[in-house]
Amino acid sequence: IETGEQERLKEWLRAKLIECGWKDQLKAHCKDVIKEKGLEHVTVDDLVAEITPRCRALVPDSVRKELLQRIRTFLAQHASL
Repeated sequence: IETGEQERLKEWLRAKLIECGWKDQLKAHCKDVIKEKGLEHVTVDDLVAEITPRCRALVPDSVRKELLQRIRTFLAQHASL
């Protein structure tokens, strides 16, 4: 069933991450990695592998909890469909 909820949740998450400074922290970390290794020695895959664990760790618990609650609420409301 296509409700558009996934897109709404993505937009909500994107806005929350920007609001809490997550995106800025991530951008700074990427710059540090590139500066440390040198632009010529870093591929996109290397950068993704390097920053992914930190990306996940930097998501505030309050944002995680609210997102999970929104998902649970949606699933509970649509369980009978």
